[in-house]
Amino acid sequence: MNFRLSGTTPHTGRFNPLARVRSFVRTLSAGDKTILLTLSLVCLITSFVSLVAFERSFMIAEPAHGGSLTEGVVGSPRFINPLLAITDADRDLSTITYAGLMGIGPDGLRPVLAESYTISEDGKTYTFILRNNTKFSDGTPVTADDVVFTVEKAVDPKLKSPELANWSNVRVESVDARTVRFTLPKAYAPFLANTTLGILPAHVWSKIPVEQFPFSTYMTEPIGAGPFQVSSVTTNAEGAITRYDVKANAAYALGAPYLSSIRFVFFEASSDLLAAEQSGRVESAYGIPVAGGLRAPYSRIFGVFLNPAENKALADLSVRKALSIAIDRNHLTNTILGGYAEPRTDPLPTGVSEAEEPMQSSDRIQLAKDVLTKAGWTYSESNGTWSNAKTKLTLNPITLKTSNVPELKTLAGEIEKNWEAIGVKTSLEFYDQAALSTDVIRPRKYDALFFGLVVGRENDLFAFWDSSERNDPGLNIALYANKTVDGLLEKARTQSDEAARTDTLTKASHIISAEYGAIFTHTPYFLYVVPNDLKGVILPEITTPSDRFATVSSWYRRTQYVWPVFVQK
Repeated sequence: MNFRLSGTTPHTGRFNPLARVRSFVRTLSAGDKTILLTLSLVCLITSFVSLVAFERSFMIAEPAHGGSLTEGVVGSPRFINPLLAITDADRDLSTITYAGLMGIGPDGLRPVLAESYTISEDGKTYTFILRNNTKFSDGTPVTADDVVFTVEKAVDPKLKSPELANWSNVRVESVDARTVRFTLPKAYAPFLANTTLGILPAHVWSKIPVEQFPFSTYMTEPIGAGPFQVSSVTTNAEGAITRYDVKANAAYALGAPYLSSIRFVFFEASSDLLAAEQSGRVESAYGIPVAGGLRAPYSRIFGVFLNPAENKALADLSVRKALSIAIDRNHLTNTILGGYAEPRTDPLPTGVSEAEEPMQSSDRIQLAKDVLTKAGWTYSESNGTWSNAKTKLTLNPITLKTSNVPELKTLAGEIEKNWEAIGVKTSLEFYDQAALSTDVIRPRKYDALFFGLVVGRENDLFAFWDSSERNDPGLNIALYANKTVDGLLEKARTQSDEAARTDTLTKASHIISAEYGAIFTHTPYFLYVVPNDLKGVILPEITTPSDRFATVSSWYRRTQYVWPVFVQK
């Protein structure tokens, strides 16, 4: 007699779990089947999620390629070329489309187009070996001849490049296709920073007369070896660039960037940029006061530079000291600048400042007056001036000149109030940037100049404080002269040991501060707003805003999970 049990396989009589389940399901009502199906799906999803979570607990999140970024910038670029970039917008796009032998990394300078470099014992010869198979965005190899061509154009007087001063008297030669050598007339430790200059493709620019460089289409559609290359350019009716799109350069020396593209949108004013960021039209921007943004040290120092040739009383140390004490730096930085700056009383933008302890306004004003009184100065209530019978000097009204920029105008107004509070009559004059340079700074036509110096990350103070730089085109706008300081600044330029060099510069800084070579006020912070999901952004010490792109090839918005064994060390 043939028979089989429910849930067994015909003919064999073996137990079949799947058949048993089917048989059971057939006995369920429609409602019970729905409940069973729902519970099954929940169990399946829960199991899958648990499995994924278990797996990811042993995996590592790694940056992945893809994603884009929209960056807002004030101004419009014209010269996207390392030799002619003059505005922040120019430098931004030059930085990401060109590359130098060296580049700025998260912890200082690092080789980019160069594979390695050596420095001679006397500090005068720098030899670079280029990476193998490094190419421009048009696929042409980068060679030592391109480096030689770029430097030769930098010092060509007909081009009038802002880079000329960095490369004057530097001899450059191509040793072979991958080796280039620089010879300096004397040792100069900060020279390595100059080699971050973007390299031009000689096969493109050698065909263009120097006089035609500014008008070349390659000014807005560059061929470089940077992390990104141009993909499209949008202009308005007047021909000004309003939008600039770049895409990742797969051949970049440090590896293809993670971001696939970046779109730059340009605005006429900071207020327009701020509105665009708040509305979401742009995702990232620098220099706008948005809470929660990134901040980095800015290698700039602001202060009041005094000219005794225009106002003789300003040569008196007690006068300079009193004017310095009178300024409420904490109010300037915490209130006027919203906390986005650091008070300073020395010429170095970073490090330990010798700033006075915070004090009440009345105490500060009284202390400044006491400094003048102890030095023999007396104040006349009738004519409202200070005079010194010993030196036969009168502290005439001071005219404080500065740039016609809202922030600087406001700060200058506060300094005027502080000086007026100690009985020093002060008036303000504002100039646009071009007029300030040609009519005020270059001819040294100012009693007092409120201005900012871009010191640079190497903290080379020579150009600003050596006595040989007092006259135009020198940058010693304080007209400062001290032989001891001259010696220290010259010594620092030859010291390759960073610690020794820092010690020498600190000594020079202390002397300048003690003599009130200028009345330093503050160092601003560099502010950069980025979207929360943009990772890998590491800001170095900022010299120019374009330095924010130092690590742009490592920025990412997407991730992938990989097993630790596959992670590159």
